[in-house]
Amino acid sequence: MAFVLKQSDTYSWPVVIRLPADGGKREKASFDAVFRRLPQSRINEIQKLVQAQLKAAQDGETLENGVTDQGIADEILAGWSGVVDGDGDPVPFTEATKAQLLDVPLLASALIEIYFESLQEQKRKN
Repeated sequence: MAFVLKQSDTYSWPVVIRLPADGGKREKASFDAVFRRLPQSRINEIQKLVQAQLKAAQDGETLENGVTDQGIADEILAGWSGVVDGDGDPVPFTEATKAQLLDVPLLASALIEIYFESLQEQKRKN
């Protein structure tokens, strides 16, 4: 198969997260995220910003233009399927519902982790 230089702008990837539940337990939830294909140059920028922010935090400083998990997740998340409301009805992807989703504790961080995992090739067993 030949390599296609112009890739689609997005791709779908499964997200599984374990959220806190009653009784000190965790409840598994899943949906398919539609991620933006950021150019490598932007990925490098994000990584540099995160590293600078971590260094500043270690030095007891704060960066004015620091990045947040919600900000990065907002940039990479372009859609979804499998997100439902309390009645089990599908939740359409809008900027307002995306903001609601990214306000769920742990979710933005999990999306970022899964996004970067999706960019790495899985190691094959011999």
